[in-house]
Amino acid sequence: MSLDNIDRKILNLLQRNARISNADLADQINLSPSACLRRVRQLEESGVIDGYSMLVNQASIGRPTNVFVEVTLEDQSEESLIAFETAVKEYNDIMECYLMSGDADYLLRVVAADTSDFERVHKLLGRLPKLARTRSSFVLRTVSKRMVIEV
Repeated sequence: MSLDNIDRKILNLLQRNARISNADLADQINLSPSACLRRVRQLEESGVIDGYSMLVNQASIGRPTNVFVEVTLEDQSEESLIAFETAVKEYNDIMECYLMSGDADYLLRVVAADTSDFERVHKLLGRLPKLARTRSSFVLRTVSKRMVIEV
């Protein structure tokens, strides 16, 4: 989909506040509410808008610790990749999983209450199929975390 300046304004505003009313959004980009709603629906239907979500403050729910885990599998056969990726999706402690180039096959972002809680998660990770080894790095402090992609 080709994006024009109005589409970009819509995307930038919705990324900053997905709860904005259509009337307020339309007002901010100088469109009628019906034209604005048509644009938003077109962005949704074309897949440019991938979804809407709200963020939970990890610390406020007792899970302030982020751990990045590099995962290396026994082999990179399609069967191994599928088995691993299917299993990873079942773990609620794994927030993100990326297939990587480089030394590790995957990079996971895991949330935990503390190091003791991560020990529990680490034992669960050990049960993942085709796992050869892992290497974990604890986040000491988040320096930058962007939630908006300027369009």
